[in-house]
Amino acid sequence: MSDKMPALVNYSSEPGSVELREIPVPAFGDDDVLLAVQAVSVCGSDLHQYMGKHSWKVNYPVVLGHEFSGIVAEKGKNVRGFSTGDRVVSETAAVIDPASPFTRRGLYNLDPHRLGFGYGVNGAMTRFVKVPARCLHAIPNHLPFEKAALTEPCCVAYNAMCVNAHIRPGDSVAVIGPGPIGLLCALMAKISGAGHVAVIGIPADAKRLEIAKAMGVHTTLGAKGENISEWVKNFGDGYGFDVVADAAGVSAALQLAMEIVRPAGQIVKVGWGPQPLGFSLDPLVAKAVTLQGSFSHTWAIWEKVVSLLASGQLNLDLVLNRVAPLAEWHAVFDEMHAGRIVKGVLRP
Repeated sequence: MSDKMPALVNYSSEPGSVELREIPVPAFGDDDVLLAVQAVSVCGSDLHQYMGKHSWKVNYPVVLGHEFSGIVAEKGKNVRGFSTGDRVVSETAAVIDPASPFTRRGLYNLDPHRLGFGYGVNGAMTRFVKVPARCLHAIPNHLPFEKAALTEPCCVAYNAMCVNAHIRPGDSVAVIGPGPIGLLCALMAKISGAGHVAVIGIPADAKRLEIAKAMGVHTTLGAKGENISEWVKNFGDGYGFDVVADAAGVSAALQLAMEIVRPAGQIVKVGWGPQPLGFSLDPLVAKAVTLQGSFSHTWAIWEKVVSLLASGQLNLDLVLNRVAPLAEWHAVFDEMHAGRIVKGVLRP
């Protein structure tokens, strides 16, 4: 094994501060494995860091990539349950505080001191990455690495729609924002038994709204600049959706969510957006609406999602649109940013 490897490094907060660099193969500890990365998916947060538009602290320089699958190349002496050659996916919580009250409750995803791959510590857009063994989940031989690399965003969507949202069979669900997380939220709503699923975007989202329709979503709105609130008044009994997921994050999305959710309904906010709101939250009060945040995922969620992927119940054929070598990262980033593809995967 060479002691150097190419890695996609985010080296500054300035826009465009990402480049391929040679870095050392990482050392690993007794409780870690050295993972040979087979596939790493590009996330919207990777794009935000690339464009300098993120709202979280980044420990520069850092290797990007937190959605990944691979093979255990070597393991520390304390690692049990995994062997060299095992096919695995990894959670994102690279550093957690075991004494945190949140970690003790199994909510390590909410530990304020948590550090994730790709911003807090080096991520997987490279050949080898150091991973704590507690982050690993085994994947079956028939699940391709490229699809397995999308386990993480699927877990984000599962947490939002199957844990934090309360969807009952027959419920109407609207998802605002047809990005990768939004489309996966729509799939999770369907799996949860929603009677009608709508995905809402803007004219620039026309391509992704077409994909949503092909995925079996009942209604797509926004490609032609429709008046969403007026459409909702003519939908069903006219009172709005039982559950609305804000997967866009911009202020206007939450404002729209409050308009189209029905009284006593629920809004789940999974999209990030640092903009100030600039509008009244009174509709939450007037409608007695539940506003629920949703962030990241836990071990149990990963096990559920791996099962869904392995069984084929969660089909990613329309979401995974391009697989490319690491050297073509720039083209994949640009295609995702332009909305021409939903998800791109890099093969280091």
